[in-house]
Amino acid sequence: MKNEESSDRYPYLLKPLDLGFTTLRNRVLMGSMHTGLEEAWGGYEKMAAYYAERARGGVGLMVTGGVSPNFAGRVSPFSAQLSYFWQAWKHRKITEAVHREGGKIALQILHSGRYAFHPLAVAPSAIQSPISPFRPKELTQRGIERTIQDFVNCAHLAQSAHYDGVEIMGSEGYLIHEFIAQRTNYRKDRWGGSYQNRIRFPVEVVRRVREKVGSHFIIIYRLSMLDLVKEGSEWEEIVELGQKIQEAGATLINTGIGWHESRVPTIVTRVPRGVFALVTGRMRKHLTIPVIATNRINTPGLAEAILARGDADMISMARPFLADPDFVKKAREGREDEINSCIACNQACLDHVFQGKRASCLVNPRACYETELIFKPALKLKKIAVIGAGPAGLSFACAAASRGHQVTLFEANSEIGGQFNLAKKIPGKSEFSETLRYYQRQLVLNQVTLHLNHRVLSQEILEGGFDEVVLATGVIPRVPSIPGIDHPKVAFYGDVIQKKVKIGQSVAIMGAGGIGFDVAEFLSTPQEGVSFVEEWGIDLKSDRRGGLFESQGKSQDLRQIYLLQRTQGKLGSKLGKTTGWIHRASLQHKKVEMLDGVHYEKIDDQGIHLEVHGKKRLLAVDHVVICAGQQPQRDLFEPLKHSLISTHWIGGADSAAELDAKRAIDQATRLAVSI
Repeated sequence: MKNEESSDRYPYLLKPLDLGFTTLRNRVLMGSMHTGLEEAWGGYEKMAAYYAERARGGVGLMVTGGVSPNFAGRVSPFSAQLSYFWQAWKHRKITEAVHREGGKIALQILHSGRYAFHPLAVAPSAIQSPISPFRPKELTQRGIERTIQDFVNCAHLAQSAHYDGVEIMGSEGYLIHEFIAQRTNYRKDRWGGSYQNRIRFPVEVVRRVREKVGSHFIIIYRLSMLDLVKEGSEWEEIVELGQKIQEAGATLINTGIGWHESRVPTIVTRVPRGVFALVTGRMRKHLTIPVIATNRINTPGLAEAILARGDADMISMARPFLADPDFVKKAREGREDEINSCIACNQACLDHVFQGKRASCLVNPRACYETELIFKPALKLKKIAVIGAGPAGLSFACAAASRGHQVTLFEANSEIGGQFNLAKKIPGKSEFSETLRYYQRQLVLNQVTLHLNHRVLSQEILEGGFDEVVLATGVIPRVPSIPGIDHPKVAFYGDVIQKKVKIGQSVAIMGAGGIGFDVAEFLSTPQEGVSFVEEWGIDLKSDRRGGLFESQGKSQDLRQIYLLQRTQGKLGSKLGKTTGWIHRASLQHKKVEMLDGVHYEKIDDQGIHLEVHGKKRLLAVDHVVICAGQQPQRDLFEPLKHSLISTHWIGGADSAAELDAKRAIDQATRLAVSI
């Protein structure tokens, strides 16, 4: 009965999609994500487990990470490539594992073009990308023909490896997209000049792939519907390309948003959920084949709403399946409150990939570690005390209890969450509340005994009969040694975010780490002001070339904010690889003044006295907010370390160099698996 009710609740999302020659079991696409397993030792076995688990969780169709059709198209010298039959045989480990679980999977063919991080990069024109150190060589006409044939060969090899289809990556600024756009195609031959010439390359790729693979093979084309760069495509041009791709033989059209070099955020937490589905809806009116909506869709309810209003025929969600491989199964069974939602932080997925590391997920460290991080029933059941219900304590408590241990969780405050309760109040970080919702439910499901408003003492632990103690007591703000640090103008970040202090119109923030940037965002964002699309200059109607218009500047009534850093160099240089530029750009929009090389002299009635690059300066501010780092809370350490109880430190209590939920949750999960 519960399943029937859930199907009624998601009649569009869970409805099969008939493609003529095959039927997808629902309208859910797991979008392409590079994981780093593609190049890892033993990576095919690990990918087989990774994709099989998501197929078992109910995904209708999956797309692999990008695989190059030739060497020049590799993203880096050692990136994945499919050009030979001996490579295709390896892929059968993946496809067979997925098919055993009743799933379908397509290989994404991605030629990186001028985005390649190697000296053999090629492009339509020899124009260097702002995000790559190598200037590409211009493809000759013969080279273009050879590259098209490489796409065809790659698709044929994917078919021989028993993939159900391919996705041809035609967006995000990669090679195919570079042929389409004026900004990257300066050619004067039949592959450049007029728009009809510039789109010849993608149309020929799709047409020739279809000829090679036959009619019973899925071809998804990733179409950029909003370029978000100058000299991008106009809407009429995008529609024309979509229709020609359809005529050339595509089965599905997937939505691409933005170039990688675009200075507009498209997938991070601050992007409103499902905001780009409206663009997909506009395109759908011009096509007869199914279209797929994507970007910042992370709940079954939102996916259902997009389908119900006719903006798409299918929904692509990529990172949500890193966070929870059972997303579809839980939605189908009416267990939405058990879904571990993607919070779009990028910290363990995209940031890892761009650093050459294996991808995973901040809220699910098991992602891409399915063969290594295995939750087995504990051989010896233990009574475990966990002190502190922040991300680390919650993660450990739920994981350990799921293995059969008897877990008691103590929290001094009135709610679970620790530093996440501050993070969720920052504009653009409301998704953090979803993680706390997930843990709240997991505590109940795994029968963890929770004591709130309970500041546990070491004696209680020593006399409680516990076999193990896990200290996840978190951090406290570090108090810098500066004259005037106890002045009434001074406030600490926690009190500011919780609005325990009424902050004036001029503020200096000491510390430009992640917390400093968050506080600056918190204090510079008006409760009512410009919307996300206005702030970033996004034209969702695509009436302007590239989908951009002049973004809105700072409102007149916003605070004057100074963000201060002791070290010399760019502020925010240690922020996330893929998100740091967004934080900096957001504060620049709001005219936050960023100062590096700062020496703090004193705080007094006049404000804060500084020396900046050797020059004296007074900031006559109303308040000074301290974001100068943290230190572990270890008040229980001394009594316990002399006891016979096995004691473990995790999260900020273990290391408070920088608040790092990714490290805390990963560390806690791995401890829970081993204990």
